[in-house]
Amino acid sequence: MGMATFEVTPIGTVHNDRTDVQHTDNWGAVRSTITVDERFGDAALQGLEGFSHVEVLFVFDQLPERDDYREPRPYRGRADLPPVGVFADRGPRRPNRIGVTCCAVESVRGRELTVVGLDAVSGTPVIDVKPVMVEFQAVGVEQPQWVSELMADYFKP
Repeated sequence: MGMATFEVTPIGTVHNDRTDVQHTDNWGAVRSTITVDERFGDAALQGLEGFSHVEVLFVFDQLPERDDYREPRPYRGRADLPPVGVFADRGPRRPNRIGVTCCAVESVRGRELTVVGLDAVSGTPVIDVKPVMVEFQAVGVEQPQWVSELMADYFKP
C-alpha cells in the first residue's frame, strides 16, 4: 500500500521587500504582510491581535525539491559543517517544500496580518497561520553547538 497524497491550497500570500531566495540571513527585522484570501472573509484573523506570535506555514515555491534525499549533506552546502539527513535540515529544498516560522505579530487589519521575522520572500504562498500558545511550546530544547553558530545572523535585523 502506497503513501496517500493530498492537495493543499494556499490561504494567502506574503508581501514584503525581500525577493532574493538566495539571501539567507538577517530576517529579524523583515516586516511582512500576509494577505488572507477573500474566501475566508474579513473576520478570519479576528482574535490574533491578542497573541504576540504566530506560526506561519508556507511553501518554498521558488526553489525545486532535491532529486535525491538518501544521502546526508552538509548544512547549507558548507563543507565545514557535518552532513545531516533531510529531516535534520530546515532548508527550502526539502520534501513538499514546506517552511514554518514563528513570527511576532505586529498588527491585524481585516484580511491583513503584519508580522516581523518571517523568512519567506514576497509572493510566497501561505498554507496556514496558527497562534503560538505556551502550552504547545517545547521545553528544554537542545541542539548541536554548530547550529547556534551557523544561525547567529539568521534572525539579526
